[in-house]
Amino acid sequence: MEDGIKSLNCMKFSSFSVKISTEGRTLLPHTYMKTACCEDCLFQASCPAPYSLPGVSILIFNTSRQCFVVVKQFRPAVYMCEVERQHPQLFQNQDKESFSRLEDPLPAVVGVTYELCAGIVDKPHLSLEEIACEEILEECGYRVPVTNLKKITSYRSGVGVTGSRQTLFYAEVTDQMKTSGGGGQPEEGELIEVVEIPLEDSMKFAYDETLPKTMGVIFSFTWFQNNIAPKLPKSNIKAP
Repeated sequence: MEDGIKSLNCMKFSSFSVKISTEGRTLLPHTYMKTACCEDCLFQASCPAPYSLPGVSILIFNTSRQCFVVVKQFRPAVYMCEVERQHPQLFQNQDKESFSRLEDPLPAVVGVTYELCAGIVDKPHLSLEEIACEEILEECGYRVPVTNLKKITSYRSGVGVTGSRQTLFYAEVTDQMKTSGGGGQPEEGELIEVVEIPLEDSMKFAYDETLPKTMGVIFSFTWFQNNIAPKLPKSNIKAP
């Protein structure tokens, strides 16, 4: 399945080593106080206590090359859940010194997921659409006018933890709108790889469980097939 997927700014997650830090944290299964960092780059990501800031996410479709633009990110919580799954014995001892002696840490790639371009709503002076456009530029490198955004829907995410309100947008971009390589802001703890998913491979990708992804990706690809794909010129739609 990954044959058709094109990485635009490969982060080489497979080459990263991960150091697990437990300072000041209680180790419990499914805890939300999980931290991991990549030692081979100037980057540290953490998953702090739950918060309820609303967010935006954007399904981006490049009409020049008939592909979706998504991102891959290292997620500490995903990584730690995989550590827990493969090494459950580590969570049976609450002593942080014993936990830190993991002789053979899992590769960082097990904590990497495919996601929609997204961000939190933390700028009161900006509209949701303006924040979404900022995220597209920062993460994926496309300069998109606010008028290019179409609201798909809003919903609640993490209802068992945060209950935050999320707003999902759709944006069409062209190669001419690309102004940078994207990649997010490392100084803010972002390590982002921009990835293109060909339209003809999108549904196969969505349901391929070997490629970790968020539900937002699956839902938005399905929405596209139901609402946008039928309007595309037949020559642009290839059989899966």
